Amino acid sequence: MAKLRYALWALVFVMGIGLAYATMTWTLNRTSGNSLAAIDIGGPFEALGTDGKAITHDTMKGRPHLVFFGFTNCPDVCPTSLYETGQWLSSLGDDGNKIDAYFVSVDPARDTPEQMGDYLSAFDKRIKGITGSEEQITDLLAKWRVFAQKVPLEDDDYTMNHTATTYLMKSDGSFFGTIAYGENIDTAKRKLERLLQAEG
Repeated sequence: MAKLRYALWALVFVMGIGLAYATMTWTLNRTSGNSLAAIDIGGPFEALGTDGKAITHDTMKGRPHLVFFGFTNCPDVCPTSLYETGQWLSSLGDDGNKIDAYFVSVDPARDTPEQMGDYLSAFDKRIKGITGSEEQITDLLAKWRVFAQKVPLEDDDYTMNHTATTYLMKSDGSFFGTIAYGENIDTAKRKLERLLQAEG
């Protein structure tokens, strides 16, 4: 029962973080008239792909991409978001193949490249996994301004509170916008269409 209570509170907290961030970005765009691309999100990093090989910010460049943060032991938010990511890409038809998608672990202690690869095999094959050392992931989270916090559970176990927002990035690595957790698929599709249009 205690585990369930912790998990439910974690879910509420994560959803609150996602809503707060979505509200912030919407407000900035609405009130300032400036492009969200001006927000400093993303940047150079070094980590590992599911094949165990190095992956960097430059690896992502060249194609528009989505970046979502989570962990393989996540009970609800992460699998839901990964499933929805596949739906978004599929809704675009052939254009869905023009966008890369990355799932970045906030729990590198447990999420080895092999674990990430096994976990992601249940979702859309276009979604790539990223993990690494504690230092690498801490740096990456800071670059994307992602909140992640370990929450102790019973029996020396733990879960992770984390930002549940999906980041939209242009092919040059600049920030374009966000898709909130649980966002309507039609709204998400329109955002992805605008991301592709922004590439010219």
